[in-house]
Amino acid sequence: MPKEHILVVDDEEDILELVRYNLSKEGYRISCTASGEDALTQARSQLPDLILLDLMLPEMDGFEVCKILKNDPKTMHIPIVMLTAKGEESDIVTGLELGAEDYVIKPFSQRVLIARIRTILRRKKKHDGDTASVLRIHNLTINPARFEVLVDETPIKLTATEFQILHFMAQHPGWVFTRSQIIDSVKGTDYPVTDRSVDVQIVGLRKKLKTAGKHIETVRGIGYRFKE
Repeated sequence: MPKEHILVVDDEEDILELVRYNLSKEGYRISCTASGEDALTQARSQLPDLILLDLMLPEMDGFEVCKILKNDPKTMHIPIVMLTAKGEESDIVTGLELGAEDYVIKPFSQRVLIARIRTILRRKKKHDGDTASVLRIHNLTINPARFEVLVDETPIKLTATEFQILHFMAQHPGWVFTRSQIIDSVKGTDYPVTDRSVDVQIVGLRKKLKTAGKHIETVRGIGYRFKE
């Protein structure tokens, strides 16, 4: 059985070859590109299991590539490890806030890089196993694999953050969640999530869900819960 597919994005040919060689030795299937725009094309068409992404790319930098991928429902679940010579704290914070799972600074140890990749892929496999099944509750059907929500069999279009909030709460009917807990669960993939913006997201979510919106209840002074 082939191992997971990894897309490596770096405009330095020697880095690409070095990473490709070492990851191939570990049994991973590797695709390579030196372009941010081509990285977007390959990520959307091939849906790799993980992306190693350099920041300092020509034309479109790694931050922009990461932002686009994490705002696209089709690619938002692909883990991204930023691989770069930019080691300033502000760059690391920016990368992680955009949704990257890890940040590896050049020059780097191949053994450390491989260990981090293994850890992230193990965590992804466990998460996929936990969330892949279709959830049906009240008059709602939530399909994480297809990023699909149906109300009375009618498709409802949600943003990535709205979908994550709904899925998180619907998985725990009757539980009361604070705004901070909701923020921690979604990480604001396509919206700068704060305590106040959680309220805005909930209002918008209820409106889009129409008759199913009543299942999201406000618990005064605490937060929200999904009705049992």
